[in-house]
Amino acid sequence: MKNPKPNLGLPPFKQRFPLWGGGLQTIATATWLVDVPSSLAPAISERLRFSLKDGDVMLGMLDRPAKPQPRRPLVLLIHGVPGSEDSRYMRRMSGYLLGEGYPVLRLNMRGAGPSRTTCGGQYSAGSSRDLAELIGLLPADLAAPGVAAVGYSVGGAILLKYLGEEGSTAKLCAAASISAPIDLLGTVRSLMRFRNLAYHWHVFGAAKREALADGAVLTPAERANIETSQTLWQYDDLFTGPRHGFSGAADYYARSSAVNYLPGIRVPTLVLASLDDPWVPGGAYVGHQWRSNKSPSLTPLLTRRGGHVGFHGVGSYKPWSDRAVIKFLDGKRPS
Repeated sequence: MKNPKPNLGLPPFKQRFPLWGGGLQTIATATWLVDVPSSLAPAISERLRFSLKDGDVMLGMLDRPAKPQPRRPLVLLIHGVPGSEDSRYMRRMSGYLLGEGYPVLRLNMRGAGPSRTTCGGQYSAGSSRDLAELIGLLPADLAAPGVAAVGYSVGGAILLKYLGEEGSTAKLCAAASISAPIDLLGTVRSLMRFRNLAYHWHVFGAAKREALADGAVLTPAERANIETSQTLWQYDDLFTGPRHGFSGAADYYARSSAVNYLPGIRVPTLVLASLDDPWVPGGAYVGHQWRSNKSPSLTPLLTRRGGHVGFHGVGSYKPWSDRAVIKFLDGKRPS
């Protein structure tokens, strides 16, 4: 498939020295190799609580720009696994958006970050219903100028699934996903390859710790299954899948993968991914018919390099992916 390139007014992505290759691009995002502001001042931040129908309370951090600009929708930022409102890429992107006059809501999905102590449940890559419920709970004054969303990694997969399920009724004016694992089975298989074992233990270990942390409501059997699982597949087969109504990992992956929901998306959506992502195989992206009549609202931006939530390029210390997303959102603002 020849990838259609959107016109965002950006030069093609080129890796920045010495961050060559998908591995270094990926690692840099979580380390000192990429600077993240220690404070979002002079922005004003405020804790928001969203009481779900089942009694769990999801938390978010609202960042308001010191100099608001007209016609700027609220931008929801949705983290990956592991992740929270304080993930480096979340704070970094919030700072960039605030500088452009956008208000930002950094979400904590069910059981993630500070939401762990207010939620008995645990989010998954299929938790689009939680996102839909939360969007419906946004204060009217925040939602009035419009709402956009940006999802990173698993957060991007959740966002794409929500958009596909809701179709033309989705309550967003624009969206973007970055490095979303749209094929869950392919992603887990990739993570469990020998060369990716360090990534696997990072994701798997963090998921287990979060699921077992104080605040989680678990049956004795669920706790035992989490504690005894030895791989991400086992964790999903014994806990994630059954907890969310699936027969096991295979059923969970098959029914929750975002690639199944792409044809239903009717909100302008930028889908950004790198084909050298060490976590997420590019096959599902390359094989999708982006310009078919079934997915007219999708704008794919597939690069040869960039890693997983990396995209640290020449010419700017602001990640190329974040610059692309802001350019896209600027072009989709409500009139």
